[in-house]
Order: sequence, then structure tokens, then C-alpha cells
Amino acid sequence: MSANSIYADPLKNPPLTEEFYSLAEDEYQFFKSQTGIEEPEELKAHIIAVQKKAYEIYGYPCIRSFSFIKLKIARMPAYPSALKLSREREDAILLDIGCCFGNDARKAVVDGWPVRNVIASDLRKGFWDFGHELFKSTPETFPAAFVEGDAFDPAMIAPRAPFYEAPTTPRPDLAHLTSLTPLQGHVSAIHASSFFHLFGEERQLELARRVATLLSPLPGSVIFGAHGGLPQKGLRAENRGSDLVSMFCHSPESWGELWDGQIFDKGTVKVEAFLRKIMRPDISGVDAPDFFLIVWSMTRL
Repeated sequence: MSANSIYADPLKNPPLTEEFYSLAEDEYQFFKSQTGIEEPEELKAHIIAVQKKAYEIYGYPCIRSFSFIKLKIARMPAYPSALKLSREREDAILLDIGCCFGNDARKAVVDGWPVRNVIASDLRKGFWDFGHELFKSTPETFPAAFVEGDAFDPAMIAPRAPFYEAPTTPRPDLAHLTSLTPLQGHVSAIHASSFFHLFGEERQLELARRVATLLSPLPGSVIFGAHGGLPQKGLRAENRGSDLVSMFCHSPESWGELWDGQIFDKGTVKVEAFLRKIMRPDISGVDAPDFFLIVWSMTRL
């Protein structure tokens, strides 16, 4: 993640409210199994206690709206294909970039991805640390790797072209990484949700170029996720506390053209993207605009 996002002033964060809290049955079962807390109200109190601490680090809307307790990765059409890579490839790596608490990385481990081959990354390590508190784990009991850093920083991801042939560098030891650069060309699946929409159009293109360098050139290697979108690309305004924030949103068509032709050579990848209209409890109301997510995947051919 990068510090240079559209949510730039944490002093103007709207207050937290418990009214946004909700868990679907599968999410409740997931958190119950991971935390050992069976009583719903006790689990709610535990989640809210961690939420309050994390909101002080940085007040992302996804923290306020409890998006961090949703199993986003499991709702992605590309997820079964990504999981299949963990069974078909020896030591296939999964990267969850912009991971926040790491709930999606943990869901992938529960579903069979070996934890030793999972790595997460975020701008602020505090979120990952609070993930351990949220799930009542430690780096020893949940030894997925984590790298803190800004994805736009060349020291974090060195600029280069995507790989079209196998990298000559060896597969890195995930546990000892201090940047994502050694992963370039080695990652089988990259999950990136609620991430790209933090930035403007040019920064989204730059971010996509950086992330693309990490992906393995093997057919079937995939980047997938979901973030804010529109039927026609452009700016979407949303109230952010006392301010009106503009979010740049791609359309499914422009998002596909970005990956197939601008990032990767045309015809070397398959992009699937569609809009899903969702309810945003933190911005709902009579005058609230419709909020769409682009649900997408980009697979190497």
C-alpha cells in the first residue's frame, strides 16, 4: 500500500459506530473457528475492540464499515482456480497485497494453501499485528510471512517489465524477505482487494505495473480482487466525514484494457471483470450514489 492515497487526512475521520457490524453465517463460523470465541456477543465485542485500536492507526473506510471481517477472497470467481494452483505447483506462492488484518490470507490457509507459502503486505505493520490480536494468533501459530512497505517505493518493488520467461533468480525464502522485489516472477496468485481504488488514474496504472512484475509467467498465474468501479470510468464523489472525496474508478472495459495491452503484451493475458452493485452502510442514504465494485481477475495465457 502507499501513503499517498485519496484518504489523506486521518484527523477528519468520521466516528465509529456499531450499527455497521454484521457477520454472515460462514463469516461467523470462520471467526469462531479461528478465535475460539463461540458466543456471538463476545465475538462482536472482541472484533470491535480491535477495530477501535486499528482505526487509530489509520481510519480507512473498510475498517469503519467492518469490511475487514468479510471473506472477500472467497467471494471471488477466480478463487477456486487460484487455490488449484497451490495443489498443482510445488511451493506455489500466494501474495495478499494491501492485506490490512490479513483475513483473506488466513481464509486461503484454512482452505488449503500451505501457510509457509503465503505472504502478505501492507503499508502499516500495525494492521498485521492487530490481525494476530483479532485472530488470537502469534507469528509462531500463524507463520505466514509479512512485509511492510509502500508498493510505490522502488525499494519495495523495483520497477521492471513483467516476466515472459521464468526468472533466473531462485525462489526466495518468504520468512526472511524485507521487500517484495525478490518475489518478482515467482508469485502464482496475487489477491488485491480494496486497494487500487485508493489512488488516482495514473497511480493505479503505476501500481498495476509494479504488481505485475511479481507474477509468475507460467500459464494460469493470476491476479484478482475487487475495488470501486463505475459503468463508465471517471470520478465518483463520496462523503468522508466533513469532506467530499473523489475516487477514480475504472469501468470493466477500461480495467481490462489496462492489463491487456498496457501492462502485459496484448493477447498474453485473459481479463475478466464485471460490476457488482453493493450496499455501503457507511455512505447510505437518500442522496447516496450507487456504489459498484469491479470484481476482476487477470490470468496469464
